[in-house]
Amino acid sequence: MASAGLPLSPDPEHADAAPRHVRHNTVALGIDFGLFLIGLSFASQSTILPAFAAHLGASNVVIGAIPALMTLGWNLPSLFAAGYTESLPHKLPFVLRYTVWERLPFLLLAAVAFFVAPAAPALALVLTLAMLLVITSAGGLLMPAWMDIVGRAIPVGLRGRFFAVSSLLGGLGGVLGSVVTAWVLARMPAPRGYGVCFVLSALFMALSYVALAQVREPRAATVEAAVPLGVYLRRAGRVLREDRNLAWYLLARGLGFVGNMASAFFTVYALRRFGAPDWSVGLFTTALLAGQIGGNLALGSLADRSGHVASLVIGTGALLGANVLALSAPSLEVFTLVFLLQGVQLAAVNVSGLNVLLEFAPGPAARPTYVGLGTTLTTPVAFGAPLLAGLMADLVGFPAVFLAAGMGALISAGVLLGRVREPRRRPSGVS
Repeated sequence: MASAGLPLSPDPEHADAAPRHVRHNTVALGIDFGLFLIGLSFASQSTILPAFAAHLGASNVVIGAIPALMTLGWNLPSLFAAGYTESLPHKLPFVLRYTVWERLPFLLLAAVAFFVAPAAPALALVLTLAMLLVITSAGGLLMPAWMDIVGRAIPVGLRGRFFAVSSLLGGLGGVLGSVVTAWVLARMPAPRGYGVCFVLSALFMALSYVALAQVREPRAATVEAAVPLGVYLRRAGRVLREDRNLAWYLLARGLGFVGNMASAFFTVYALRRFGAPDWSVGLFTTALLAGQIGGNLALGSLADRSGHVASLVIGTGALLGANVLALSAPSLEVFTLVFLLQGVQLAAVNVSGLNVLLEFAPGPAARPTYVGLGTTLTTPVAFGAPLLAGLMADLVGFPAVFLAAGMGALISAGVLLGRVREPRRRPSGVS
């Protein structure tokens, strides 16, 4: 679908696609992604997991390690799996085989909360971090393959709305889930209440798997022969050196991780600063999901019309606002708006963060490489920034963390606006 004033690159890969398969796959992948997001909402790295870790006696550094470890898992493995992914004419069997490892550990987290945490909270904390690393590492390995399935199954003019609507449905389910979370945590003492949340996560992950298995995957039009990892990584390095627009985007994305490094501490800060009860975590999750819902409604359509860079600029601006408000909020009620703004930023990332990488790629065969570059190369800052935030919180306090994160978000927005060109404006190529 052409955007007003924004010519789309041709999409010949979908010219012969059967409309019935496009519709079927859009629904199946949308249900998969939406249910996956609902499952994650019951183990939110912004609310549930930090509160669970704090209950186990985690320090600020360890709490900061939660998003750091999860980002490490989701980002680092992608590039190393992308070369193998490009050699597969069908990616879905590969995804179905190994995605079990990003779903089953939620049941193990529940077992930790029920049986280990009461007697050995330190051991429970170690096991929790280990399970989070397993979950996200499996997801990171599968990310290029899953995104390639999306790129071949859903035309470019629908992808923004696909991610937006899927995230919207996930957010609506997550809002209902947050009500359940608040009810559970208000009536069940920790850590049992958190165990129930993790059981619900596992349930929705299982339902998501069933939906994913229904996808009718189109065969890749072109398949790259598998090459040794060293050869592939050198080839990927040439891509980065030659595509300066991608390099500027990755710089902006890295700065965005700096802007997001305070996210794990918003909940902990609110609980300590305002003396909020544990059940307030459910309200924070509601505000977070409300922001995601509103962001998805607005940004999905915007991204399809005007491109994904505009969506990411808005999300980064919301992140800047969240950090500024965290510094200045005079009450718990006002501070809750921090989570609303954070939800808008998460919506922008959900809608556009990976989608834009599909459009940076000059052709379908290169998509796994671009997804791998866009995730793996930002890993050092994505991993290190939350840990730095934890050290800063211990040494100089939470306000310094919010200030540093706000500066990161501000500079990221500046790079996106001033240096990154919308890849959809490319006069030729494939999206």
